[in-house]
Amino acid sequence: MKIFITGASGFIGSSIAAHLVRAGHQVRGLIRKPEHSAELQRLGIEPVIGTLDDRELLIAEAKAADAVINAASSDHEGAVKALIDGLAGSGKPFLHTSGSSIVGDASGGEAGSESGSESGEARVYHEDALPEPTADKAARVAIDQLVLDAAQRNIRSAVLCNTLIYGHGAVPGSASVQLPRLVRQAQKSGVVRHVGSGGNIWSNVHIDDVAELYRLALEKTPAGAFYFVESGEASFRDMSAAIARVMKLGEAQDWPLEEAQKEWGYEMASYGLGSNSRVRGERARKLLGWEPKRDSVIDWIEHDMMPR
Repeated sequence: MKIFITGASGFIGSSIAAHLVRAGHQVRGLIRKPEHSAELQRLGIEPVIGTLDDRELLIAEAKAADAVINAASSDHEGAVKALIDGLAGSGKPFLHTSGSSIVGDASGGEAGSESGSESGEARVYHEDALPEPTADKAARVAIDQLVLDAAQRNIRSAVLCNTLIYGHGAVPGSASVQLPRLVRQAQKSGVVRHVGSGGNIWSNVHIDDVAELYRLALEKTPAGAFYFVESGEASFRDMSAAIARVMKLGEAQDWPLEEAQKEWGYEMASYGLGSNSRVRGERARKLLGWEPKRDSVIDWIEHDMMPR
């Protein structure tokens, strides 16, 4: 299969692309910086230089490919519309990458929220019962819906909504979103910190399992499917404690949300690191036969996170 993927030099995109090459597919990958070309070629990926704003390029690549994966941005509406226009009427697969902060409660790093249960735990979301998005997430959810609605234009479209992803990417220097920020802050300050008490919980998944799910979805997904991508969950308190043990920095410390926002910005501190995002991804297991191999982010932190 000839596959076009955006974000091919990024953490998620490069890992998916390299996995697809190993599975025997031909992959063309969109990158912004020509200096990344050699690294992609080393992985067997043909680089395409351009940006998500290059509408005609995206349309042409979509028309020429057997399948398209958007792994560059969950929030670039123009790119998604261009790829849909290029695929319209073709029956080809289009996989769009979203993120489970769309159900984040911005709890300030605490275990419960107003939407939580009587036990004080944050709500667990399922694929067939998504909440109305908050104002902060409405634009991203609208793009997800745009992709799902593309099924009506004879596109085998699907949204893969990833949780906290851990693991090492295919391109050296590429990094996932959340845990590397905790590590960099600790390297800078000498103290591992989490937002609030760190009681907030995120579902999570290993990057190798993510890449395999994208491969399966290309082959098997029905049109208009939404998938949560997860294989476990952990609190930020437990993850930061594991990081502190590995880095030998004593105990992880609580950090008021306002201080965390100064370090990481509003979006990352409030949602990426300071919310609960608890989801269950039954659909990929049932429809696609996905069987994730890793289910403990704590084990990965303690045994595989740091270079040896």
